[in-house]
Amino acid sequence: MTTLVIGANGQIGRQFCELAQAVGLPIRAMVRAAEQQPWFGERGIDTVVADLEDDFKHACDGCDQIVFTAGSGPHTGPDKTLLIDLHGAIRATDLACERGVSRLLMVSAMRAEKPLEAPEALRPYMVAKHAADAHLRSSAVPHVLLKPGRLVDAPATQRVATSLEESGGENRVSRANVAHALVHLAQARDLLNREYVLLDGERPIVEALS
Repeated sequence: MTTLVIGANGQIGRQFCELAQAVGLPIRAMVRAAEQQPWFGERGIDTVVADLEDDFKHACDGCDQIVFTAGSGPHTGPDKTLLIDLHGAIRATDLACERGVSRLLMVSAMRAEKPLEAPEALRPYMVAKHAADAHLRSSAVPHVLLKPGRLVDAPATQRVATSLEESGGENRVSRANVAHALVHLAQARDLLNREYVLLDGERPIVEALS
């Protein structure tokens, strides 16, 4: 069955889609505008045009799993944090419940449950993630919450840690490793109602996320 990728055109989303296509995982990339489709089409990736801030229910037709990796990004204001990181994630959970999908894989953030401990500029984002995660946990949707640390651009090592202790106190993870972790989770259909912190480390992804 097909996995709907919400946030497919983002930095993690594109890497996930390429990797998923390479391993033969059927996916549908949800993009906001037709102008974003050619990049995916050139790689043989199915797309659907739908806006997370509007009606996107049709994007889920025929899909039995959702990967949510959408984010408002660091250069937008609190309005987009509310609309995408909070309301968009909540609506994705509600849609998953309505359609009876098998799982929702949600990219959240490490320490989202303690938003007031985040740097002041990040607190609105962390509050949004905290509330959206709580909504997902309380829903009837089988899910996996992936909670990366500080995202950096670096090559994939496919070796990770699931705690600060294990990572030697390094609170960072490459977007490439997050994408690889999502591909593993998308294929590991037996993992239900799990939560994983994700940092760069030394353990193979398959071993760490099991």
